[in-house]
Amino acid sequence: MQYMLLLYGVELEAGAAECEREALAAELVASGSHRASHTLEHTACATTVRRRGGRTLLSDGPFAETREQLLGLLLVEAQNLDDAIAIAERAPDARLGAVEIRPVRGSS
Repeated sequence: MQYMLLLYGVELEAGAAECEREALAAELVASGSHRASHTLEHTACATTVRRRGGRTLLSDGPFAETREQLLGLLLVEAQNLDDAIAIAERAPDARLGAVEIRPVRGSS
């Protein structure tokens, strides 16, 4: 089954863990568990779209102001949630921020 690991952290501190993220991705590629990974641009580059009353409202930046921002994503193949958790625990973002795990619908 595929799981999406959403990597959250503080943007200003994210660069320090980039090498660790790349090393984890390389390990997952070698093990056959890696499906995709991407680092996102800074939230200053984000645009949020809302539809209200038939109108499109655009705003610069993320949906909400929070201490942690979505920094990137990692799509992995894992036998079950426990295996996905074991992968997430290895991400530097689990130590520095948070990793949200979501099963990918229809991937089993």
